[in-house]
Amino acid sequence: MPFRLVILLGLLCALLPLHHGAPGPDGTAPDPAHYRERVKAMFYHAYDSYLENAFPYDELRPLTCDGHDTWGSFSLTLIDALDTLLILGNVSEFQRVVEVLQDNVDFDIDVNASVFETNIRVVGGLLSAHLLSKKAGVEVEAGWPCSGPLLRMAEEAARKLLPAFQTPTGMPYGTVNLLHGVNPGETPVTCTAGIGTFIVEFATLSSLTGDPVFEDVARVALMRLWESRSDIGLVGNHIDVLTGKWVAQDAGIGAGVDSYFEYLVKGAILLQDKKLMAMFLEYNKAIRNYTRFGDWYLWVQMYKGTVSMPVFQSLEAYWPGLQSLIGDIDNAMKTFLNYHTVWKQFGGLPEFYNIPQGYTVEKREGYPLRPELIESAMYLYRATGDPTLLELGRDAVESIEKISKVECGFATIKDLRDHKLDNRMESFFLAETVKYLYLLFDPTNFIHNNGSTFDAVMTPYGECILGAGGYIFNTEAHPIDPAALHCCRRLKEEQEEVEDLMREFYSLKRSRSRFQRKTVSSGPWEPPAGPRTLSSPENHDEAKEKPAKQKISLLSCPSQPFTSKLALLGQVFLDSS
Repeated sequence: MPFRLVILLGLLCALLPLHHGAPGPDGTAPDPAHYRERVKAMFYHAYDSYLENAFPYDELRPLTCDGHDTWGSFSLTLIDALDTLLILGNVSEFQRVVEVLQDNVDFDIDVNASVFETNIRVVGGLLSAHLLSKKAGVEVEAGWPCSGPLLRMAEEAARKLLPAFQTPTGMPYGTVNLLHGVNPGETPVTCTAGIGTFIVEFATLSSLTGDPVFEDVARVALMRLWESRSDIGLVGNHIDVLTGKWVAQDAGIGAGVDSYFEYLVKGAILLQDKKLMAMFLEYNKAIRNYTRFGDWYLWVQMYKGTVSMPVFQSLEAYWPGLQSLIGDIDNAMKTFLNYHTVWKQFGGLPEFYNIPQGYTVEKREGYPLRPELIESAMYLYRATGDPTLLELGRDAVESIEKISKVECGFATIKDLRDHKLDNRMESFFLAETVKYLYLLFDPTNFIHNNGSTFDAVMTPYGECILGAGGYIFNTEAHPIDPAALHCCRRLKEEQEEVEDLMREFYSLKRSRSRFQRKTVSSGPWEPPAGPRTLSSPENHDEAKEKPAKQKISLLSCPSQPFTSKLALLGQVFLDSS
């Protein structure tokens, strides 16, 4: 009888939803429905405070209940929060904000803007909102998603960034004036992430508009970084975009480097690009060999591999989520649990954490409500269903509300040791932190669609499928539907065909007259060739390769038994990967 009782209890436990096993502070499980509502309330407390006290400025100052411009005077918090509104189910406010942005945002202004931040927040936010407009009930124009007001705004913003890429290396300056281009005397030193974080937004923009210039400049920048890696396979923190020489030679996975690695993986999935994935996997080997110590990742000298900073940075907490995308779940969980212990120690992640000392680093004790650890929890929970991951979501909600909540929103935590606050609420709090928290506790959200539902959309180039799942989040958590890139492809293919004919025409003219000189451009602007020839990550001439037996690609979705595959956001990876 006891044995049968044990068996019955075991079967009952197996039938219960996974999340009900996560113990709360009093030993009970966090209730996803309860925390969904808590997160939604957090969002509206912050969002309404911004509208009432800070709009049309970029960001809210929650301690003084006013606003200020930070990244360019774009009403940035409104752009960043737009797709979060839809994820929370608020279609009416989404529709209203779309109208507000069209009427109020102007990119033809004399402002020095961060190329990186403008891309991930403004271009990424507008592209995502454009692709989600139909789902939000917006009356889209004929030709959507290959046309539309938000797409035109995204293109206008991106064109303002293109002058930054006009360097001898093709790697962009970090700052550009939106009206005048790159300022004379602008520093040529740019961080690695500021060079390698464009392929998701720019390739999407090229696919939707048919203009290849955006994807072209993003790919050149990625390849220049790849060619600049050290002999042991690492990249540093900052590089001179005019000379290609490394200025800061600290190598790691955190601040200044992070989203470069992220975009190699996400770009590979979005574009089904084997070379980008091969590049990341090569970096991943070097990172494991030289920067990983136990289940922590340190900073090392990029040429020697010697430890330069034994610290964990809060920005590194995206790494377990990125590992989950390539199927490295065991290592991802071990690293995640390390990072979670730091959160529990302080009620947040300090910007720098000294690993040997187990404490904060001087002048880096703050927590600006960053999303990275919550992001990793969301990815890992989708990949594994492990109920312990919900504990981080619970901890985040409880600590942010207790420490950071003020009358006018949520304030940056200036010092986690005494919980002093700073007068800033960054736009990524609504774009990322709240969004990832909500998605962690909302397993049936449309973002998690497994392909069981979809929308068939007629475009000028035929029918295409949208909304079937597999969304790729940019580094600001703006979701991009990969299927949309194929909706307008014929436009791009036709343009490329015309360009090929034009090149052939001018080539014939040159052959007729050896003295006639003509310049042929393949687009509005073609990046200049760098000091070295572009090479593939395999470092060999592909044209000379012999046909090899085809192997299963990391980027393919072969039919496999359930036990031998990992499905995450619509992408399937083999366990052996």
